[in-house]
Amino acid sequence: MPPRPTTDVYATARGPLADLAGPIAARLRARRHAQMFRLTGIPADARVLDVGCGTLGLRAQEPEMDITGTDLVDRPSYPGPFVKADATVHLPFEDGAFDLVYSSSVVEHIPPGQRAAFARELLRVGRALYVQTPAYSFPLEPHALLPFAHWLPVAVREPYWRLGAQGHWEDVHLLRRREIATLFPGTTIVPERVGPLTKSWIAVRAAG
Repeated sequence: MPPRPTTDVYATARGPLADLAGPIAARLRARRHAQMFRLTGIPADARVLDVGCGTLGLRAQEPEMDITGTDLVDRPSYPGPFVKADATVHLPFEDGAFDLVYSSSVVEHIPPGQRAAFARELLRVGRALYVQTPAYSFPLEPHALLPFAHWLPVAVREPYWRLGAQGHWEDVHLLRRREIATLFPGTTIVPERVGPLTKSWIAVRAAG
């Protein structure tokens, strides 16, 4: 039986920081979602593509929306239409096939050399766009939940990373504002703040 989808992004993480981070991440995700319709201008009956959907993705907030999930690997527990595809190569959809292309905390996992191709495919298949990614400038690395981990050289970062909530090593490259703006030209770059600090960048192209 496939695992049951969960809305806790730190469900498989370890340690007390993961226990604290789960509810905080859920609140931020809910706040971010509340502004999505306002920023993109899409209607509630919009056709949406969730790129890098994981086991649940956007359906956690909008289970009744017309959402198609796509990911690199099969997601047998995904509760809706699903297409296995590599967005850095090709998405099997026509130009402008979706009212909105949505992607949350995905682009930072893509090798930098493949990000331009990823961005082109998202821009191609969606009329509106909403792409969120953690900000390089935020001092807490959001995957390992370790301070300053993403600012360290790889030789230091790898052993330090293994002490964090994720455990296994992943060479994640968080993005600066200019990088997300270059990848998604013609979009508005919206900061998501925690106090005075920018936690995430959101590239938005409104419908219309």
